Parts: sequence; C-alpha cells; structure tokens
Amino acid sequence: MIEDRILDRAVTALFADITFPQEPAGLYDPLRYMIAIGGKRLRPKLCLLTYSLFKDTLDASVLEPAAGLEVFHTFTLIHDDIMDRSPMRRGCDTVWKKWNEDTAILSGDVMCIDSYRRIAQAPPEVLGRVLALFTKTAAEVCEGQQMDMDFESVPQVPMADYMQMIGLKTGVLIACAAQMGALIGGASDAVAKRLYEYGYRLGLAFQVADDYLDTYGDAAVFGKPIGGDIVNNKKSWLLTRALEKLACKDALLKAMELPVETADEQAAKIAAVRAIYDAASVGEDARAEVRRLSDEALAAIDGLDAAIGLTGTTAFDALRTFADRLVSRAK
Repeated sequence: MIEDRILDRAVTALFADITFPQEPAGLYDPLRYMIAIGGKRLRPKLCLLTYSLFKDTLDASVLEPAAGLEVFHTFTLIHDDIMDRSPMRRGCDTVWKKWNEDTAILSGDVMCIDSYRRIAQAPPEVLGRVLALFTKTAAEVCEGQQMDMDFESVPQVPMADYMQMIGLKTGVLIACAAQMGALIGGASDAVAKRLYEYGYRLGLAFQVADDYLDTYGDAAVFGKPIGGDIVNNKKSWLLTRALEKLACKDALLKAMELPVETADEQAAKIAAVRAIYDAASVGEDARAEVRRLSDEALAAIDGLDAAIGLTGTTAFDALRTFADRLVSRAK
C-alpha cells in the first residue's frame, strides 16, 4: 500500500499542476477558476486509495483518470449551480454568477469532454472496463439530477425515491472512483465490486451528511450559506424525513410557504423550519442515518484484507479512516 500522506501530496500536486488550453479564454477560464477554488477532492483521493491497495507507485495511468473524476464532478457542479440558482460555491461566486449562464453551460460541456480525455488514459488492458464504468456512471448522475428536478414539482416524495435519487446523483460517482482505482490497480472483478458497494454506501452517507450540514452546519466550514435547502424548498433528506414523520404537517407546509425575497425573510423561514425539525428530532435522525450508512459501507469491505492478501497496514483500516474523515462532522 502507498502511505496516506503520499496520496494526499499526489492529489494536491495533481490539481496544482492541472492545465487546460489557454484560448479561447472565455471558455477555459471558468475551468481554471473552478479547479482553483478547490474542494474535498474525495473522488480522486478514493481512486488513488483503492489503487494503492494493489500497487506501490503512482503514475499517469491512474493519476489522469483520478483527475478526470474530479473534472467530471466539477462539470456537474457548474451545471447544478445554474439549475439551483446557487450564487456561491465553496465561498466563491458560482460560474454563472461570475460570468453568465451561457458561459457556464458551454464551459461545463467542455469540462465534461475533458474528463473523458483523462479517463481514456487508463491502461489498455482495463480501458474498456474503465470507460464502460465511467460512461454508465455519467448517465446515472444525469438521471439523478433529473429526478432531483422532478421532485421540485411535487409536494412530497417517498424516502425510498429520495434515496434512489441521491444514489444516482452522488453515490454512483463515489462508487465509480472506488471501483476505477481498483480496476486500474489490477483487482479482481469480485473485489472491485465490493469496493464499488463501499463507495456507493459511503456516497449515500456523504449526501445525507451534506443535507444535515446545510441546516445545522457552520457556513465558514460548509463553504456556502446555511439554510439554502430550506429557502429553496429543496427535497432534502431532512425535509423528506420530516414530512414522513410528522402526524400533522400543517405547520411545516405553512413555514415552507413563507416569503424569501429579503435576507430577513430568508432568515425567518430558516428559523421557522429548523424549529420544526428540532421539535421532531429530524436532525438526530439524519445523524443516525449517516452512521447507519457508514456502517453498511464498512460491512461491504469486511474481510477485504484476506481477499487481497494484505498484511500489516490493512485495506479495511485505510478505508475506514477515509469514511470517518468524510462524514465525521455529521455523525
């Protein structure tokens, strides 16, 4: 295995050195901007981590595909921010806000294309499987986004539908990262599938944690204003759970109809909805769900060390540490 500190340095160096064409600047400047404002880089880190379970050195055959995962994820953020009318991302103006919607759409398109260019640098012996996995994942992410938009037009969605949506929108790309690194590293299909399941369950936990932090987090840490889901009546895990749990929904439905034209009105709506969540212990429910899904992720890799013949520093320990770091703020 490759040490965690080496993986972290590799991810940092990868995105410090990442390049895009210089011209036309109006097309590529937003790409440089989005990469520069950073992010958790969890998908490339997970890809390198699962690769390191089978290899002792890093090279372009895994580094470029790992970068491609982050480039694709960043493309989805650019387009999501347009659809959600989000003004800030990671504490900075979103691309559509800083430039305009047309620029954001086109720059997002070329970012998606660039991600395929990077993924295609996987080793020839696994390239077909890697591209098949990535293409399937890319389509599923779009399906999840469509479900998310469809939810906007209905008053309530079943929790099962919500979980399916976040599985597509968030879970599958994290799962793809876990499986892709393993495939490039030479893992068997059986082991790669177990790592996919780990990534998928961890992705669900990550999204529920994100929903929780949108209401209960610290804006300085979260990177965007707290309460955005409430202001926009977004079908978050918390809202879905509250509508499922409350015997009388009138107060919540009335609070959701409060005006949000001014900052004061937004603050009042956030406070009203959060008070209902507090009374129904919805926040505690979300934290319990994060823990449950995290446990399921770890259950998927139970006995992994024996399956791949690792001794000493174990695969399970490394993947458990990764999971804890990802969702610990909401557990």
